[in-house]
Amino acid sequence: MKNNYLNMIGLAYSARKCSLGEEVVKDIKKKRAKLVLLANNTGPQTRKKITDKCNTYEVPLRIVDDKETLSNAIGKSERVAIAILDAGFAAKIKSLLDNSIRG
Repeated sequence: MKNNYLNMIGLAYSARKCSLGEEVVKDIKKKRAKLVLLANNTGPQTRKKITDKCNTYEVPLRIVDDKETLSNAIGKSERVAIAILDAGFAAKIKSLLDNSIRG
């Protein structure tokens, strides 16, 4: 179940519907981010910065697996945050994550 959302992240990335790194914060501010995924082992400063931005701009945020798992999903290294820019992908990933938490 868990890797389904990782597959969706991979598809979203392939479709160029993601932003990474510094672009994540820019996309939150520009209201382009529909969902932000944050690694559970992100440093406290980065975590606070992204959490605060998501709260301010009302962008949904999910804390997910560690950065290695998140990075592997998109074939990049050391990624702690991914913004999903497409509403369809964001909705699907949210439902996969929320369902896996429940059951």
